[in-house]
Amino acid sequence: MSKKVIAGNWKMNMDIPETVKLISGIKEALKNINNGAEAIVCPPFTSLETAYTLLKDSPIGLGAQNMYFEDSGAYTGEISAAMLKSVGCRYVILGHSERRTIFKESDETINKKVKKAHSSGLLPIFCIGETLEEREKGITFDVIRTQLSGGLKDVSPAELEKTIIAYEPVWAIGTGKVATPEQAQEVHAFIRGWIKENYPSVNAKEIVIQYGGSVKPDNAKELLSQPDIDGALVGGACLKADSFAGIISAC
Repeated sequence: MSKKVIAGNWKMNMDIPETVKLISGIKEALKNINNGAEAIVCPPFTSLETAYTLLKDSPIGLGAQNMYFEDSGAYTGEISAAMLKSVGCRYVILGHSERRTIFKESDETINKKVKKAHSSGLLPIFCIGETLEEREKGITFDVIRTQLSGGLKDVSPAELEKTIIAYEPVWAIGTGKVATPEQAQEVHAFIRGWIKENYPSVNAKEIVIQYGGSVKPDNAKELLSQPDIDGALVGGACLKADSFAGIISAC
């Protein structure tokens, strides 16, 4: 069974002073939690260097929220993998539903980013998930299959073993709605089955599959107790040290 991995996606929140306060609070809150879970924080780009300085002597991992698939060039406003590595990032979130819906990122674009992350030595947190309309149409598994096939196209077994998959039903992100543990487990089991089918040389049980979508301390334990849920990609609840630590404690 894979270890539990809890990642906090700060989204477009926290300036530098707020970053210092939050990370200091998280470090303090995690001092007395030693359950083997891995914690990752993903601040905005402007806070990454500050976060790295504060985290470099701690076990907490550092990730970014996005990156581009080219090494350098005339791509105004974009960030490269090398830039992320230079400020101490080990992880990068790719394919988040907000990138897919608001910024119209396609499976093809996300696939390029996943492959660039791997070739650059970053570990991707690869996000997938269906909208409410897609769930109500009964095509959740079709959507998940398409996103897995497209986003992981030409990703090798060795690279997949270094990929975290995050299932985030779009209808549960920032809405307060949460997939029931049974709904989440059903999709996580489907994802693990897809891995077994498409990557027979990979031990699918070792692939970390996180759940994301309004995860909070009061629902984390029930979600994380499901057999195929290996952690959480946390949004709003990661912006307060006590609630982020509460989710990690639930592991």
